[in-house]
Amino acid sequence: MAKSRRVRPATQPPEPMSKVDTAWLRMESPTNLMMITGVLTFAERLPFGRLKRLIAERFLAFPRFRQKAVDDGGSAFWVTVPDLDLDWHVRRAKLPARANKQALEKFVSELASTPLDHSRPLWQFQLIENYQGGSVLLSRIHHCYADGLALVQVMLSLTDAAPTPRRRAELAKVWLPRDKGGVLERLLQPARAGIAAAARLGEKAVDLSMHWLKDPLFMATLARESSEITRELALALSLPDDPATALKGPLGTKKRCAWAEPLPLAEIKAIGRVMHCTVNDVLLACAAGALRSYLRAVGENVDGVTIRATVPVNLRPLEHAKKLGNHFGLVFLDLPVGESNPLRRLERVAASMRELKRSRQAMLTFGLLAAVGMAPPGIQRMALELFSRKATTVATNVPGPQMPLYLAGCEVKELMFWVPQNGTIGMGLSILSYHGQVHFGIIADTRRVPDPDEIVQRFVREVEKLTLITLMEDWSGDVRASDAEATLTRFG
Repeated sequence: MAKSRRVRPATQPPEPMSKVDTAWLRMESPTNLMMITGVLTFAERLPFGRLKRLIAERFLAFPRFRQKAVDDGGSAFWVTVPDLDLDWHVRRAKLPARANKQALEKFVSELASTPLDHSRPLWQFQLIENYQGGSVLLSRIHHCYADGLALVQVMLSLTDAAPTPRRRAELAKVWLPRDKGGVLERLLQPARAGIAAAARLGEKAVDLSMHWLKDPLFMATLARESSEITRELALALSLPDDPATALKGPLGTKKRCAWAEPLPLAEIKAIGRVMHCTVNDVLLACAAGALRSYLRAVGENVDGVTIRATVPVNLRPLEHAKKLGNHFGLVFLDLPVGESNPLRRLERVAASMRELKRSRQAMLTFGLLAAVGMAPPGIQRMALELFSRKATTVATNVPGPQMPLYLAGCEVKELMFWVPQNGTIGMGLSILSYHGQVHFGIIADTRRVPDPDEIVQRFVREVEKLTLITLMEDWSGDVRASDAEATLTRFG
């Protein structure tokens, strides 16, 4: 038997965990594991030995991944593992020789329902070396290590812009400078000017001390903005609970994952141009339409019903893009599942997004998450319940690189990931664009959605509906919501 490969960093003292990271560590429950789960598929076979070397050289270059999370009930710490067992963290997995996409989805679902070992650093990779002529890499990383945007940067650090070592070295020097103003900057920029400073203000506000009270800049900012912040906080906390639907209710301990075949990003952009809205608006409106169709199929009357999704908003300054930890807030986005007209549904989603961009909801939730990290367990449970009652799903949309990436010399064909749901929320919607394609997937509690593929296929049909409407209507003027139903009737 081969001797286990171990990585031995120098012994270091425990490092206090940030308040927000502590909150995510303590949110884990048997019904909602706090893991970010990712799936990368490759056009060719990825050798296991080459993958392990890459993880040792690049992934473990982030010192945080050599540490395990320790919670003593009062505080939480990062403790460096002196003898990290790489063979446990990077493993082989197998599917039947002729396994199809449904078999892969079942395997991913089983991993998404299985907790990580809290006696070790909370991450693991599993490689299926032979899947439909290529390979699949599955990753699971606990949310307390980093938010989704930071982990996108981690995964990008494992990839290269070309398969050959010489070209890798050359392109590594120019990728970020050439992309200035491009996809990486859009991915990592704050949602609005000054939001990073406001996020720091939020953290201070939940843990005031005499030192901070003597900070003139902090006090001036607080005096200038306190009334608006108070209004925003009151609005967020006074939101009514989300309506009861088949998507909300008691949760179990099993998750199911499903994802659609990739869709052309150019098609989504074309819809956005015609409808004068963003790609994000189009995709989330299609998700709302898919949920409407699914709820009607299971016998629910959803006319006039609006549910909410919690949407992560990045609060991380661009210069801190590669730092780990959680630096995001949450906003509550209306999903008008009760609207039958696809264009009106899109208009309402776009209007809701515009309003959220002007609000300070994300900053408030960041500060509240910091407060949750400091609070006693009873208060933490109450705060978590308060948040989760107000939403039905978590929705993430990440614009990824629009160029092919290579990991250990193998081209990444497709990407998909899911962030965890918290509290009593039992479903997550994930949208990721990569190399000219859009990838859409769902993770759901099986007690709420036994077969999430039914929603995935409806999402694809919603995209087709909007594409049909924008193609067939009169291009000489604006597309009107009143025309949509007539067009869909004409063309089935």
